[in-house]
Amino acid sequence: MYWNVHSHYSFRYGTLSPAELVQAAVRLGISRLALTDINNTTGLYEFVSECRTAGIEPVAGVEFRNGNHLCYVCLARNAEGLAEIHVFLTDYLAQHRPFPTLAPVFIHVWTIYPWTIVVSGQGGLNARSGWPDYEWVGVRARDLNRIWRYRNRLPADRLVLWQPVTFLNRAGYDLHRMLRAVQHNCLLAHLPEDAVASEQDWLVDPDRLRLRFAAYPELIKRANFLLDSCAFVFDFHTPKNRQVYTTSKADDLDLLRKLAMDGLQYRYGDRRSDGRLYRSRQKDLSQRVERELATIHECAFSAYFLMTWDLIRYARSRGFFHVGRGSGANSLVAYCLGITDVDPVELNLYFERFINPHRSSPPDFDIDFSWDNRDELLEYLFKRYGNGRVCLLATVVTFQQRAAMREFGRVLGLPKAELDELVDDPHKAEYHQAGRTLLALSKRLDGMPNYLSIHAGGVLISEERLTRYTALQPMPKGFPVCQFDMYTAEDIGFAKLDVLSQRGLGHIKEAVDWIRKNRRVVVDIHAIQAFKQDAGIREQLRRHETLGCFYIESPAMRQLIQKLGCQDYPTLVAASSVIRPGVAGSGMMRSYIERHHQPDTYRPLHPKLGELLAETYGIMVYQEDVIKVAHQFAGMNPAEADLLRRAMSGKYRSRDLFKRLVDRFWESCRAQGYSETVIGEIWRQMESFAGYSFSKAHSASFAVESYQSLYLKTYYPLEFIVAVINNGGGFYSPEFYVHEARRAGAGIEAPDINRSEWRTIIDGNTIWLGWGLVKGLERSLMEALLMERDERPFDSVEDFCLRVPVNRTQLLLLVRVGGFRRLGLSKKEVLWRAHYLTGNRPASRPYTGRSLFDQDMESALAATAPELPILTEHPLEEAFDQWDLLGFPLVSPFQLLAEEGLSPTTLPCIKASAMLEYVGRRVMMRGYQVTTKEIYAKNNGRMGFGTWLDVDGEYFDTVHFPKAWTEYPMRGRGIYRLEGLVTEEWGCPALTVSTLHRLPWQPDPRTVED
Repeated sequence: MYWNVHSHYSFRYGTLSPAELVQAAVRLGISRLALTDINNTTGLYEFVSECRTAGIEPVAGVEFRNGNHLCYVCLARNAEGLAEIHVFLTDYLAQHRPFPTLAPVFIHVWTIYPWTIVVSGQGGLNARSGWPDYEWVGVRARDLNRIWRYRNRLPADRLVLWQPVTFLNRAGYDLHRMLRAVQHNCLLAHLPEDAVASEQDWLVDPDRLRLRFAAYPELIKRANFLLDSCAFVFDFHTPKNRQVYTTSKADDLDLLRKLAMDGLQYRYGDRRSDGRLYRSRQKDLSQRVERELATIHECAFSAYFLMTWDLIRYARSRGFFHVGRGSGANSLVAYCLGITDVDPVELNLYFERFINPHRSSPPDFDIDFSWDNRDELLEYLFKRYGNGRVCLLATVVTFQQRAAMREFGRVLGLPKAELDELVDDPHKAEYHQAGRTLLALSKRLDGMPNYLSIHAGGVLISEERLTRYTALQPMPKGFPVCQFDMYTAEDIGFAKLDVLSQRGLGHIKEAVDWIRKNRRVVVDIHAIQAFKQDAGIREQLRRHETLGCFYIESPAMRQLIQKLGCQDYPTLVAASSVIRPGVAGSGMMRSYIERHHQPDTYRPLHPKLGELLAETYGIMVYQEDVIKVAHQFAGMNPAEADLLRRAMSGKYRSRDLFKRLVDRFWESCRAQGYSETVIGEIWRQMESFAGYSFSKAHSASFAVESYQSLYLKTYYPLEFIVAVINNGGGFYSPEFYVHEARRAGAGIEAPDINRSEWRTIIDGNTIWLGWGLVKGLERSLMEALLMERDERPFDSVEDFCLRVPVNRTQLLLLVRVGGFRRLGLSKKEVLWRAHYLTGNRPASRPYTGRSLFDQDMESALAATAPELPILTEHPLEEAFDQWDLLGFPLVSPFQLLAEEGLSPTTLPCIKASAMLEYVGRRVMMRGYQVTTKEIYAKNNGRMGFGTWLDVDGEYFDTVHFPKAWTEYPMRGRGIYRLEGLVTEEWGCPALTVSTLHRLPWQPDPRTVED
């Protein structure tokens, strides 16, 4: 009877999860249920899975609405019917059209109209002489006594019982109303009546429902007939990805084997310095390739590997760089195909971590490309494998409790100040009348789906047309997205391909281009094995000179590299995972550093644990360590261990499943005879780090990209830094990348109208900053400037104004930043001319000078301009203009420092280079603030860390414990006098700050009165 049921995937309408719906149905003895969410099937497969577990027959459908207006409900009689619904839904979503009044002619679908639509005559429904046998009219219990009034308009033999379900009780109804007010962005009191479901739209007891319709048994009979005639048979286990790349699976395997063996020769062959090593190990390597190929073929992944290889091949043909990361780097076949540059043999990565018959979910490749190449690569996939078989993966954005409180507070009309107070301190809400309501409803809403968005990079390439599984809907960039997320995709047998983007690869790509252009050198950036042996890179790592390099430039990472004495690839791989919040937060990072320096002095928590984790000194560092401990230490089977790893990594939705896995872990450990103390400590470590950890292959992939960046910075630092600036930088602001270029010997020039581009460029050892760094400058002006400059350079301000349409505001920006400085006039003379040329025109009105026609502007100006006094300039004026327009001066900020104005100190004043000589002593240092980070200490007090530049331009770090952090807070960017104790850990010095004071700048000389 229940053919119109909403879950919370009827976004901002439904209130119940599929599990809650099914549990309620079980309690009422309901054996068949149809999920008909509004304009989507997002929750369908989750609903089907819950129904199968509970012994309920699921039925699939969709409720079609235009805004608040219910058009009709469609039920799929079988898989073909669901595909028909998806095709119809996809078509209208893609064209952003309202759904038609009349549903299309379906073959395998029941269509049910609300009786109110029929009697109102919409679409001519009540004028039909006969009704198709696939269309019906739904009648609600509350309307039974009105049927006779409209009996001449209603087809008596097509009427069917209709009991919509949106909530279970009054609390659910209240939540539903709040959601509708959020959707309509209005006060609850102003919510339109037609926007809200009826209070009677709850899961009524079947016996009670039969009693209500006792006078109309044929309506009950027809409702049961509709549901009984529908069947949703779906195989969750059969792979849904495209199964054949060539012409057959056998041909796919042959091609994959040929490519892998060719790649084996390339990766390990005679062109390598260790070619002899390859020949001695050729048999072992070939056997591993064959073993992997057998598993790949068995698990139907040959086409998936080949499609990924094809994407990489296309990217390389276009000059795009990539990094293959994640557990896919465990595969030697992937390494041989060039999908990843991580050598799994070197790092002892086992293939089964990526693909094995026991794995609980299909694996996927994560491929990073430069941020500005990703859209072209997605377009390639859609054109290569499209025809309705390619889509982007969705993600379900959920409500969070604090955000929900704000949303609900607004619809209740609470004043902003009052609402802020309740949100910031939920305990106060318990003593506030509206606050208690907010708190209760927001807790209920926490984690509930809010809307669909796009997954960061997931792409599905299907064997069947995707409308067999989902409707597709458009997203802003034009690529269609499915209506389910990665969890559902995995559950139903899809392995996604993650086509991701990052700016680090943009750094690398552009740096290689600049090196070829500026130095006439072609760099093979994939020569990773050579980079690993490079003495220059080893030294760069040893000196932790990594600013600008992918993933290893932050202060915390630079300190870790220094503390580890990192000089090689394996240590950097470990560091990439050790730095993650879980390991660091559990205190295991410190233990790892200690054991790294003294590997023979530690005692593992348990001897067996020491054997399993010997490579990482008995510490769980990688995601694989969870699997090792769960399987080989605790005794869980491989599938359970992998499930536990996924659940702890946040890649599994079911909290109930996670709890069962945790219980299973403890039971299994106890069965092995371990003490509660040992089990508890091991679980603490697992729990604290697993949600933030990397797989070893993922860390290795990051380390590969770090090595590529390190190579470029070591041997071509100027080109590399220019590329970093042009691709959005990284951890730091552009100022400090410019500083790095200066440290590497570059001459830095402010933007110039005859030399600079929108992006920063390099010419020999001179870097010309780009116009894009100038605050407030319009790109359209720069496009016009560059177009004119291509014809011939500008030779005066007048020439510029004649040829480029520019208003006074934009012209003054160009002058103040120094754009005309190479034309033989002082800045003040240029400023005077700029004002004179624009005259009394509004500042926003462009001036082109074309009213003078063919007159020589300079002659006209000389004839009419008054004689100027001598215009003097202070050396600091340029620096203050640069600070204002670029965000930083092109001179040392210490040159802008005024007299300290603080009481003298007896402490030695030292620089960064002398810190190790003063360990254990109190000192004074002057530092220009680079970055600070606030954290919560173990006692919940706030403390901080800082990174600074000294007067020599060298970096040093500070620690601010809660007392100093509170009593001496940062007061904005600037130079500070810092006093404290110099400490040292494993060769890494830091200043533990006791006091700090910000030092005053010199005033802008133009603002100082004589």
